[in-house]
Amino acid sequence: MKTIVKVGLSTCGLAAGGQATYDALKAEAKSGRFPFEVQATGCVGACHREPLVDIVEDGATWLYGPISADRVAPLLEGHFRRGSHPETGNWLVSHRADRSDYPFLGRQVKVTTQLCGVIDPLSLDDYLAADGYRALQEALKMSPEAVVDVVKRSKLRGRGGAGFPTGTKWEAALKARGSAKYVVCNADEGDPGAFMDRTMIEGDPHRLLEGMMIAAHAIGAQAGYIYVRAEYPIAVKRLEIATRQAREAGYLGPNALGRGRPFDIIIKEGAGAFVCGEETALMHSIEGLRGMPRMRPPYPAQSGLWGCPTNINNVETYASVPSILLDGPDWFAGLGTPNSGGTKAFALTGAVVRTGLAEVPIGLPVRDMIFEVGGGIRHGRAFKAVQMGGPSGGCIPASKLDTRIDYEDLRATGAIMGSGGMVVVDETTCMVDLTRFFLEFTQSESCGKCVPCRIGTRKMLDTVRRFTHGEGEPDDLAKLPELAEMVRVTSLCGLGQTAPNPVLTTMRYFRDEYEAHVHERLCPAGACAALRRG
Repeated sequence: MKTIVKVGLSTCGLAAGGQATYDALKAEAKSGRFPFEVQATGCVGACHREPLVDIVEDGATWLYGPISADRVAPLLEGHFRRGSHPETGNWLVSHRADRSDYPFLGRQVKVTTQLCGVIDPLSLDDYLAADGYRALQEALKMSPEAVVDVVKRSKLRGRGGAGFPTGTKWEAALKARGSAKYVVCNADEGDPGAFMDRTMIEGDPHRLLEGMMIAAHAIGAQAGYIYVRAEYPIAVKRLEIATRQAREAGYLGPNALGRGRPFDIIIKEGAGAFVCGEETALMHSIEGLRGMPRMRPPYPAQSGLWGCPTNINNVETYASVPSILLDGPDWFAGLGTPNSGGTKAFALTGAVVRTGLAEVPIGLPVRDMIFEVGGGIRHGRAFKAVQMGGPSGGCIPASKLDTRIDYEDLRATGAIMGSGGMVVVDETTCMVDLTRFFLEFTQSESCGKCVPCRIGTRKMLDTVRRFTHGEGEPDDLAKLPELAEMVRVTSLCGLGQTAPNPVLTTMRYFRDEYEAHVHERLCPAGACAALRRG
């Protein structure tokens, strides 16, 4: 059996020097000193150990990292000559196929990311060899109603943030009347620190295409759009290659869905507006209009792109569908909680020891994610909070660490699942200043269409800035949550409705910090320059 040496060349691997590692391995392979072939792959998720090199031989696997170009020669010496270089053991991340010997990977249950870091994302043959497009073939043997029923029984909920039942959304689009129907993928991943969609597309683009094709069959769509951030050039390029390969192989085109039914996918690059992650603004952008939300109803399932019935899901939602068709809805539902089936991928960043993309069963406690998967807090510092759901999410304090990662449980804390951002902060972080940071983002990204969001986010930001500058007044402590609640209730779209979450949760769990900023003119964390002492 051939020995394959795989190198992760997604954005994280390239940023860590993965291209130089790949080139050094290619040179070593050409020299003939050791018999192996080099293959580029996506990210396995352990971004904190990039560049990662996976040596696969005789069914066994050895994952090493970080392997910079200068470590390639000693790595090969140590691996193939079994211990001739002492550093090889220090670089070893995992030597078990299930990765159970490395906690960051061993606690994960990979569904949507199962082929990321395993196959060559530019190879259709690799995807087909891993049962790629088999789920589509199975779906085409079923009626649209039967496919929708399978998705409903899986308890898959939209992974883009709101958590709406996917099967119910598909059913509405199936029943809607229209001369044309569309499926749309929302890959406009705008949350600071989030990289779930990017990693999945860069590592396994055909899985997304297959999920969209199954959705198209289920609702009767003739065309699809992937709305992807232009700031993701590698993801865009790999999507372009994958769609071209799918057309050449007949998976897209005039007979894509069998019996003469056409279906094609168009890639639309977004211009970086955070508000275009909102589905009605996204559709306006695809239509060539300014990306601004509109009132709902009507919902996209009744009147979406160009007034036609449209189904919109995000990357992770579509990427879950092939496994549901192949392994069964009961299996998928059993991975999660009674109300939410399956897994959820999170971009785990911030003050944890092990950062990266972690896909875990829905229902895992926040504590396990941070201290087992993430390895705890760096430098031996104390955990303070985790911001979940991006800039529109909420902060979960240490007292809520046993909260399950589930839509309802997180919502009860004031946070949201969101698309999967998870930013951990330690004792050195000022929660007032952190709130200012997120408000600056949401205020700058407001489209300005509705008054509550346009003016309300500015007023909230101005108040929090006064706190961090030592200019806050006692009345502000009462007025800020009232203002935040007004913005939440009256804003037009999800951006304005969730922008107050950082304010509401930090004032709920860290009110003592706000009071110290106002009454004592002191920042307890020592982060606000205007309020430092000594």
